[in-house]
Amino acid sequence: GLALGVLLAPMSGSVGASVAMLTRTVHPRMAASGYPEDRNVALVCVASTLGVVIPPSLVLILLGDAMMRAHTEAANAAGLVGRIVNTQDVFHAALVLAAILLASCVAIVAMQGVREKPRSTPQAPSRRETITACIATALIVALLGAVAIGRMYAVEAAATGGMALIAYGLATRTLDRVVLGAALRETIAITGSLFALLVAATLFTLVQRAFGTDRWLAAALAHLPGGPYATLAVALAGLAACALVLDAFEMIFVVVPLIAPALIARLPDAPWVAVLTLLILQASFLVPPFGYAVLMARGRLRSTLGTSDLALALAPFVAAQALVLGLVIAFPAMLWRDMAAASATPAAPKSDEALGRMLEEQLDAQPAQK
Repeated sequence: GLALGVLLAPMSGSVGASVAMLTRTVHPRMAASGYPEDRNVALVCVASTLGVVIPPSLVLILLGDAMMRAHTEAANAAGLVGRIVNTQDVFHAALVLAAILLASCVAIVAMQGVREKPRSTPQAPSRRETITACIATALIVALLGAVAIGRMYAVEAAATGGMALIAYGLATRTLDRVVLGAALRETIAITGSLFALLVAATLFTLVQRAFGTDRWLAAALAHLPGGPYATLAVALAGLAACALVLDAFEMIFVVVPLIAPALIARLPDAPWVAVLTLLILQASFLVPPFGYAVLMARGRLRSTLGTSDLALALAPFVAAQALVLGLVIAFPAMLWRDMAAASATPAAPKSDEALGRMLEEQLDAQPAQK
């Protein structure tokens, strides 16, 4: 189940899409094997959020673009010196935490499996199914790796995967007119939903900026007492609260552009800030009863599992995420990052009042530039 989450979650792009796939693949097979329902649903929830932190998911691509804009605004306002962060910097910074988090999840599942064996053994796949699965896995890993190291764009990898699926369908005669029509209709519906979400989120962000919300947040974060780490704590708490009711796309389009510039202005390590944002998003998606992954999984499965039982099943995974978050906060140097991007520092120390004033001036100048 975790392996499928690693492969499918970065491909699907969103937590909701990952839940939809994993409820059709992982949950029925584990249920047939006799695994407890609480562990089954918890595994679906956890696996569906792996795409938030494992490159090169769409969440990371969009967050990298949002962080690049936020870093540019912060650099202009605070006079930061150094290269502006890009998507590849976010990919590289996320690799270490993704490896640690995935290893923690594997250890948790392994310990649970030792304590309680499945009550029945599922039917082994045929030789043809095994060969097909191995070829598909190798292709997916190759495409995801090519995107992660910058050899291919995500669109190119997706097109390659689509052409491989079409070739396989034609070769095995499983892709007929009915199947192709259904796939195209579903693709158009999903694409339309994503574009509608993008338009709505962009409009909402523009309304927020029109009412001066971004300037108010910039000034509030710049004048917080307690130094940069107090600003970090408040910003992460705000992100966690918003992520309880918003998907990753809404967070990136609506919330991150409002908070990230002021946060990076006080903590200039943009890759580190991006990694902390990812961890907060993933942890919030797994907190019952309002976590986005929890709501989506229970809605798709129509499960009667109680909230307290699901919370107990998710507790070890949330604790592992909290541990990784603490490690990243305590040891920023543990992340893999380009030194040129990591060396962005203020050209000269600025007071909180001067920093808040410069941020407000930078935000006021954006409409005129457009």
